[in-house]
Amino acid sequence: MRYRVEQLASEWDVSVDTIRYYQSRGLLPPPVREGRVAWYGAEHVRRIHEVRTLQRKGLTLAAIRRVVEGELGRADADLAAAVAAARADGREDELLTLEQFALRSGVPASLIQAVEREGIRIGRRIDGEDRYTTADIEMVRAALKLLEFGLPLGELLSLARDTHAAMLGVAERAVELFDERVRKPIRDTAQSDEAAAAQLVEAFRTLLPAVTSLVANHFRRVLLGVAEEHLERVGGAAEVEAAREESRRMDRAWQP
Repeated sequence: MRYRVEQLASEWDVSVDTIRYYQSRGLLPPPVREGRVAWYGAEHVRRIHEVRTLQRKGLTLAAIRRVVEGELGRADADLAAAVAAARADGREDELLTLEQFALRSGVPASLIQAVEREGIRIGRRIDGEDRYTTADIEMVRAALKLLEFGLPLGELLSLARDTHAAMLGVAERAVELFDERVRKPIRDTAQSDEAAAAQLVEAFRTLLPAVTSLVANHFRRVLLGVAEEHLERVGGAAEVEAAREESRRMDRAWQP
């Protein structure tokens, strides 16, 4: 059966613009043209169904393109879906535009954009558009509490940039280690794609909370340790200065 683009869109409850957008992203093969008419067939129907199924699993269009082109197999597709689900924190979280995010968070859009221009991403890029979630609102409100206590915005941004750079380096090393020591051995030894997919997803779901808990707890411990040492140094300096002042006072008292 052949479809014109309007018929294909109606059949699968998508817009004509969506079909054309899929084509521009390499998700659909080009139609067969007869003069000025573009015809779509069974392959396009199958591909739209596959793309929408993968989208419901949370995969980005970039990842979906790699799946439909055969660059990512079943195991990696399921792993990508598990990563997407973890990013959503297990929730069907609403995706917000910048304007919606600013309205709900109470933070002006101009301030959010200024922060992001400093290299500190609050939302994330999804299919070419900046999108935010309710979790991002909670993060911004927590940052506002720091400002309310008098911490300078410029210094907080500098600290955030340094933290992001350090965490990005650690994350890249962790992902490379997972890829080399977990993903590749599973793919090489699993008896089927289904078995590899199940093992990869299980490994990811086991290791992610373990790693994040380890990093969070270690940072908290280091932060509190540094704070304690700082207070000890500050307190010690104050006591020394007080002793010196007392000594000077007594010297003055004994002077004739």
